[in-house]
Amino acid sequence: QVHLVESGGGLVQAGGSLRLSCAASGRISTINAMGWYRQAPGKQRELVASITSSGRTNYADSVKGRFAISRDNAKNTVYLQMNSLKPEDTAVYYCNADGRYWSTTYSLPFNSWGQGIQVTVSS
Repeated sequence: QVHLVESGGGLVQAGGSLRLSCAASGRISTINAMGWYRQAPGKQRELVASITSSGRTNYADSVKGRFAISRDNAKNTVYLQMNSLKPEDTAVYYCNADGRYWSTTYSLPFNSWGQGIQVTVSS
């Protein structure tokens, strides 16, 4: 299986910045898309940003121009640079990745989630 571990969350004032990281580990064959989702209290989980293996990105309208997603394929790591943070960005942020992993002699698909990391933006 493939495990994802997030880091970099915390408390920041409005207008500040944070950088989230998510590292994938395990018997990874390939990773296709990697992305960040968030879930605020009482709300559904929503896509924040995603990036394909070739670097194509997609952003939620609410974060365009403020957040930037990137990845280091050699390190199986995805990043989310969050600038100009707003109180409404407060949520638990989850990393997601899909691809294939090695099981004995053949590969199988995976879709894994991180454990989530808290981001709190104070006004």
